[in-house]
Amino acid sequence: MTDYSDQTDESLALLSATDHDAFGALVGRYEQKLYRYIRRITDASHEECEDILQETFLKAYRYVHNFDPLLSFSSWIYRIAHNETISHFRKRSVRPQTIKEEDGTLYLQNITADINIVDDIDREALQQQLQEVLSSLGPKYKDVLILRYLEEKSYQEISDILKMPIKTVGTRINRAKKQLQEIVKTSNIILTP
Repeated sequence: MTDYSDQTDESLALLSATDHDAFGALVGRYEQKLYRYIRRITDASHEECEDILQETFLKAYRYVHNFDPLLSFSSWIYRIAHNETISHFRKRSVRPQTIKEEDGTLYLQNITADINIVDDIDREALQQQLQEVLSSLGPKYKDVLILRYLEEKSYQEISDILKMPIKTVGTRINRAKKQLQEIVKTSNIILTP
């Protein structure tokens, strides 16, 4: 078997048109990342997430010849996963609504660092508040927050994944962060000096 470790994702995508092992290498690189992403934007069971993941890779393989090597492969495949997840839930007439509890700590660390909340805050209470807030945020805000703070994607990558202008991404992230800050200010969380 060929060693593809020195190949970029973009070059592997180009090779995938003629080399099935190259696509297998991409699956190996993205399988866990995409599974976690799907779990984060949905309340689906493990089996449903596996099904969505499989559909994502099937669609990516089917259309890999359309991949533009000037773009990021990561953004391209995340976009497919995002669309497959939404499509799956449209079939069930349910939009993904939850963020998994195991992501709470990472989410909390990333958001609190970015919005400069006092370090000595009662993190457990804040995490519980964030879970409540996130469940009440609309999908347009939740999607950008998940991509930014859990998947750690750049604004450009989020723009590519969600097919929206970078300015819109920035606006949605800022509005969502302001909503989160307002919740912290108006909640019963005690900030220590």
